[in-house]
Amino acid sequence: MQPLSGREKAYLFVRDQVLSSPAATGTFLNEQELATRIGVSRTPVREALLMLQSEGLVEMVPKRGAHVPAMSGRQIAELMDLRGVLERHAATRALRAGDAPIAAMQNALTEQELLMNSGDADAPKQFIDWDGTFHQSLIDSAGSDLLSRTYAGLRARQLRVGLSALFTAANRQHRVCAEHQAIIDALGAGDEGLVHEKIDAHLEVTLQTLLRA
Repeated sequence: MQPLSGREKAYLFVRDQVLSSPAATGTFLNEQELATRIGVSRTPVREALLMLQSEGLVEMVPKRGAHVPAMSGRQIAELMDLRGVLERHAATRALRAGDAPIAAMQNALTEQELLMNSGDADAPKQFIDWDGTFHQSLIDSAGSDLLSRTYAGLRARQLRVGLSALFTAANRQHRVCAEHQAIIDALGAGDEGLVHEKIDAHLEVTLQTLLRA
């Protein structure tokens, strides 16, 4: 595999490690600090920030740098809508191919259940990481590299809103696990319509939780 360029390293670091944190919302990113942490010069960091600006993840403010804006209600709704489209499509393809990733999704859910009552300060982030694994497993089962890359590219946004949902709603982690189990059960039953219904229900509850936050 060809080594990543400085710009690619910076882009992935900022997208997946900096912007994925709810604490980043409303802050300005320091190019020199990022360059030091990543181990590159400021030029690839600036190039990466411009790429992230084109994706709507940061805003370049003259004389201030890269600002991390809060996600609006409309942006959150659009994110959930897009997730629904991609996940329903992936589920349909997996079921028709007889290749629903039930074992991988059940494993991710089991890990989430183990984290529900953990007192570890990092548990919410780990819970959301496994949430990403749960949904990405479904997406990957469709066998489309473009679909998988498109969904993975939503990761920073999903992490930010996912962590927010966990902190703003009582017992949300327990409900997430129950909703995930319902999706798995529908896949196991081979019922395409029911799978779509359970995916939609899960994303709708998450959306309403976030809009109330």
